[in-house]
Amino acid sequence: MATGETGFDDVTFDLISVQYHSLKAGHDYGQYVRDARNAGKEDIAQFFEEVMAEDARRAHRCHEFLRELGGTDNTSPQG
Repeated sequence: MATGETGFDDVTFDLISVQYHSLKAGHDYGQYVRDARNAGKEDIAQFFEEVMAEDARRAHRCHEFLRELGGTDNTSPQG
């Protein structure tokens, strides 16, 4: 497998990146839900909740893939 500049293989790095961005976005969407509710826009708040749930599922799926890769050297920096 190709090893990127981080010392981790590209697939592991990519999964970690998607997981991080999904979790970060999910955190940010909580504020969007509150903003929409404060504006009396329940339909928009529900939309943001749906988006947040999609990102949570995406982060969980990345976690599962990373766990599968954990049995190899793919999740350790390559020296």
